[in-house]
This record gives sequence, structure tokens and C-alpha cells, in this order.
Amino acid sequence: MTAPRLLLAPMEGLLDFVLRDMLTRAGAIERCVSEFIRVTDTLLPERVFHRIVPELRAGALTPAGVPVRAQLLGSDPACLADNAARLAGLGPAGIDLNFGCPAKVVNRHGGGAALLDQPELMWRIVSAVRRAVPASMPVSAKMRLGVDDDAQALDAARAAAEGGACEIVVHARTKAQGYKPPAYWDRIAGLRQALPGLSIVANGEIWTLDDARRCQQASGCDALMLGRGIVADPGLAIAIASGGGRQLDWPAVLDLLADFWLLVGRHFEPGYRAGRLKQWLQFLRQRHPEAAEAYLRLRTVTDSRGIASGLFGDARAQALEQALGLPPELRR
Repeated sequence: MTAPRLLLAPMEGLLDFVLRDMLTRAGAIERCVSEFIRVTDTLLPERVFHRIVPELRAGALTPAGVPVRAQLLGSDPACLADNAARLAGLGPAGIDLNFGCPAKVVNRHGGGAALLDQPELMWRIVSAVRRAVPASMPVSAKMRLGVDDDAQALDAARAAAEGGACEIVVHARTKAQGYKPPAYWDRIAGLRQALPGLSIVANGEIWTLDDARRCQQASGCDALMLGRGIVADPGLAIAIASGGGRQLDWPAVLDLLADFWLLVGRHFEPGYRAGRLKQWLQFLRQRHPEAAEAYLRLRTVTDSRGIASGLFGDARAQALEQALGLPPELRR
């Protein structure tokens, strides 16, 4: 079995441009998808697209040179098309449509995975967006197997394909199943067989190299999308790509954390930094004992200076604060 192509998943509230930067630096990711850009009944100003996908100002590439596809979420075909046209003018690496988000706050407004019960509306959304953007710009979709069951999985996938999607990422669970193991990778194989001309990417519950191999075998897909698994193990993509020959050890992960700390400090308010770092440590503790120990040691620490010193040591923490260019009285 050949090594799969690897994509980085959109994860609202977690996998923003800073973490995309870190995880693509680690290597082996071919493409990213941004967090969703919510579209309701207005034409969003360009600053909204730039705020969520600042890579648009750099050719839609992360600093490591990995393309970023921007994701839209909504249920109004005309409004989504108008926003897609504006977004396309900013030069993303493509436009992705969200039919997979299971969050109640999204679904009760008719967005995300709630649309899987309405294949005809999905078709209208994809068709409208496909017509609104240049023919050279990829339009893709991310979906789950269904809402309460997977009875309409094929209808939903076919609707997206017939609407003009060039690629579909399938999270191999229903909305009702959320993120509860297992993921039903074999169900993706049925979609591939029914839609042989469509590029389908498998997603869901890929935490290890062994998971990736089993997912690839069960789904038959030559591309996988990594989400929570790569946040917990930044070396997951290179491990998969190398067949286990390459890994990231804790010192290398700690270097990423230091760069992450710097970037969060440059782009966000000081009070935001500690929470962001702890959020990533919570994921990292699933794969790295050192992260688990650090999280337990720092979970009640709230000031930035204490967090940095506790994780990186006093000397490195001071060097990081100096790199931020902050005067001593503001280094906290």
C-alpha cells in the first residue's frame, strides 16, 4: 500500500492560522482547510476572510509553503455564491463547503451536518458556488455519513459531486455519533465504488500510523485528512508518510511550542496566550508524557510569565519574551 496524500482538517476554535503554521512546519501535509467562515444573509467584507484566513495575504500558503483552502458554512445558495465570488478574488487555494459540522449551534440554523438530510439543497449550494467562482478554482466539500444514520450518505455525496465538487472529504461518522469511536471507514469504500470518478478523502479517528493504514485499507482512499490526531501528535503526518521511519520527539515538539508561544504573543492579546498554550498541551498529553506532566504542573497558572518559565525554563522564557519586543513591565 502506497503512502497516502495527507491533508490538514478544519477545526473550529482550535486549528487556526497559528496552529496550521506549526503543524505544516512539521512536514508531510499537502494541503490545509481553514476553520469555517460563517455565511448568513450578508456579503462579508474582505477583512473577515483575511481575519480567519490570513494566509490569503501570502498567496494562500502557510509559512512552510502549504496551500490553504478556505471553508464556507451556510445554507443559502445565493448568499454562499456571492461570498464565494468575493473570496475567490482574494486567491485561496480553493473553496471548501461545510456539510459536516455537528455542533448544535450550527445545526439549529440549518448549517453543517444538518444539510445532509437535504441532498437537493446541497446540490443547489455546490452548484451555485461552482458557477460563482472561476473554473480553475477547486470547489470541494466536507461531509459526514449522515445526521442520525447513514441512509442518505450516497445521496448526499452524489449531490455534492453532481453540483460540481471536485473532491469530497468524508468524516466516517454521523452527526449523532459526533466524535465517539469508532469511525466507519468501510462505509467510505461504498461511496467510492458508487462514485468512481470522484476524489474522496477519508477522515475520522486517525491517531496513529496503524490507524492510518487501517483507514486506508478499509476505505480504499489514497488521501487522508488528519484532525485531532495530528494536534495530539505533530509528527503524525511524517510518521505516516515515512511508514514509521520518522517521528518527532519531545524536544522537537517543545521547539514547536516555543514558536507557537511567540506567534500567539504577536497576534493576540497577552491574556489569551496561556489558554491557547494549555489547549494545545491538553491534546499533546495524549501522546507525550512530558506534555501531560507539564499540563498538570501549569493548569492553575494564569500569567504568561509563569507559563513560559514553567514550560521552557527561565532562560528560554526570557529569550522568548525579548523576541516579542515587549518592555520588561509588559512581559507577563
